[in-house]
Amino acid sequence: MQLCILGKIYVNRTLKRGMEKMKVLMLNGSAKQNGNTYLALEEVGRQLEKEGIEYEIFQIGGEAVRDCIGCGQCTEDGCYFTDDKVNEFVAKAKDADGFVFGTPVYYAHPSGRVLSFLDRAFYSSKNAFVFKPGASVAVARRGGTTASFDVMNKYFGISQMPVVGSTYWNVVHGRVPGEVEQDAEGLQTMRNLARNIAWMLKCFEAGKKAGVSLPEAEIFFKTV
Repeated sequence: MQLCILGKIYVNRTLKRGMEKMKVLMLNGSAKQNGNTYLALEEVGRQLEKEGIEYEIFQIGGEAVRDCIGCGQCTEDGCYFTDDKVNEFVAKAKDADGFVFGTPVYYAHPSGRVLSFLDRAFYSSKNAFVFKPGASVAVARRGGTTASFDVMNKYFGISQMPVVGSTYWNVVHGRVPGEVEQDAEGLQTMRNLARNIAWMLKCFEAGKKAGVSLPEAEIFFKTV
């Protein structure tokens, strides 16, 4: 029943939006606001604009980010704790049509801050993400990109989110800020990712206009 209600909210939001463009919300999981992760997301964004899709890059920044402590005190606005940017991101997520989450790679895994951030966003406000396409992007000097890519995609799989791929895994290489721009294949992968996101969003929009309803999931049983 919960997801059925969510489906109605999703459709009503789209109808109310009228002629507004669809929008992809991106998350820069790096503390460096203009580093290589940001540049990779910008490459995706520029291509999205060419496809008629708006985008916004949300910066986690260098401020402290709490871990989820499983307190169970989530609110309608998101997480109980309000001393960082998680709930600000959740508010934007409710109106977004799709997502791209970017992370730098540290010790062959995503940044701790982006995982803490997304753990709380999804745990407190999963309904803001359900049925919306998602993609992750990993940026590294050399190794650990595919491991990080796999971890980031876990958020999509548990939230009924279609996962968007590209012509290679969504990874780009670079160490110092700006070096990612030398990775021609990586940037090509970002542009093709954007094309695929735009195609999927347009297909979903066409389906809704044709009367295709969202699926209703069985949600009453969980394994222990």
